[in-house]
Amino acid sequence: MLPPAASRPGTSDSGQSEARRREVERGVVAESSSHGSFALMITVYGIPNCDTVKRARAWLAEAGLEAAFHDFKKSGVPADLAADWLRLFGHQRVINRAGTMWRKLDEATRAGVVDDASALALVQAQPSVIKRPLVHWPDGHWTLGFKPDEFQSGAAKAQK
Repeated sequence: MLPPAASRPGTSDSGQSEARRREVERGVVAESSSHGSFALMITVYGIPNCDTVKRARAWLAEAGLEAAFHDFKKSGVPADLAADWLRLFGHQRVINRAGTMWRKLDEATRAGVVDDASALALVQAQPSVIKRPLVHWPDGHWTLGFKPDEFQSGAAKAQK
């Protein structure tokens, strides 16, 4: 889970962080105009034709949960979020080394992914190397990949 906004860099005196402002702009959270409060929603990040993303989105729909979808192919990979993902999960987990796109990369490119900084450059250039889906749950935690038990836990928290 990311640290609370108040402890992250870029937090304003009013308590609203720069990251939160970007989330509102992206549609990750909805800002209530009457109270200035935020209602978190589930956001799935990935590629729509990915089978794992399809299974995850179907699971959410069957559970009756609405989820926003961020398509890496159409909207790109937000650099600030990619850096967060790498910090949370590490480049070894975020980069899908079993995927087709990874295997299509030349050996020098694959060998050059040695840390989070080099992984960040790669995911910005080749979003298809990211393990999918990445899901941001209403309580602020993230999951990587689709595991029904993790989704069940996230769904239980989302419905409270």
